[in-house]
Amino acid sequence: MQHGRVLVVEDDESLAELEAELLSRMGYQPTVLHKGGPAAEWVRQNRPQFVLLDLMLPDLSGYEVCQELKLDRDTSLTPVVIVTARTGHADMLKGLRVGANFYLTKPFTVDQLNHAVEHALAWRRELERSGAAGEVHFHLQSDAQYLEELNRLLASLFLFTGMSEDQVFQLTTAVREMGSNAIEWGNRKQVDRPVTVTYRIEPDQVVIRIRDEGPGFDRGHLPHAANEDDPAAHIETRQQLGLRAGGFGIFLTKGLVDELKYNDAGNEVTLIKRLAPRAAEA
Repeated sequence: MQHGRVLVVEDDESLAELEAELLSRMGYQPTVLHKGGPAAEWVRQNRPQFVLLDLMLPDLSGYEVCQELKLDRDTSLTPVVIVTARTGHADMLKGLRVGANFYLTKPFTVDQLNHAVEHALAWRRELERSGAAGEVHFHLQSDAQYLEELNRLLASLFLFTGMSEDQVFQLTTAVREMGSNAIEWGNRKQVDRPVTVTYRIEPDQVVIRIRDEGPGFDRGHLPHAANEDDPAAHIETRQQLGLRAGGFGIFLTKGLVDELKYNDAGNEVTLIKRLAPRAAEA
């Protein structure tokens, strides 16, 4: 049974040949590129089911190729499986930060390759069921530097939705506030604990989910945070606890998005920004 075309981007010719053979046995029609530069245009022209992407390429890095694919609305729904000998935690986080759907380390078994492919394709099927025009997952370390890098990337993605610059500013500000909360309160500034950000374009809205690895919190009892009844009451509490000035994050973010909601545990927040009819059509 033929499943469609796939792309293998791998500079090691023998390994590329092996990957292509395995994919052929799985029912796919593989094409091999030994450099990263032509990959994005090939994907735009051929619409493959998914891409197997090496990181160590002779021209562009796999990170750059993946980011280019995920930033282009024409290719952002193409699942990307990074296949690499780099096994470090930081390398994996970087791969996931630029939008890869799976990180497969070499050497791998046929079962592991099957699992990676199925995981990536399941992601695309779920998006197609929901009617979303695109979704990217980012995993970043609990450091403000990485949050700012992510926000610059998101600002570029938001502009593809047809939102105005003011709306983009509001949404990136909301992401910054909630991302900072996830780093400071959820992960307690433990750099190696990841914050996961999911960006999704739906037909009439943009949905951002931010999740930390912390135990969550009781939203009804936040003495260090501002509240609508008495926005300044938290300041003395923060001084007593030795916390930085602020505490208006949730309060501020509610005014920047159309909907803000937490999961039951309190360690995942969803931000929703509605698109005007014209922007949604774009």
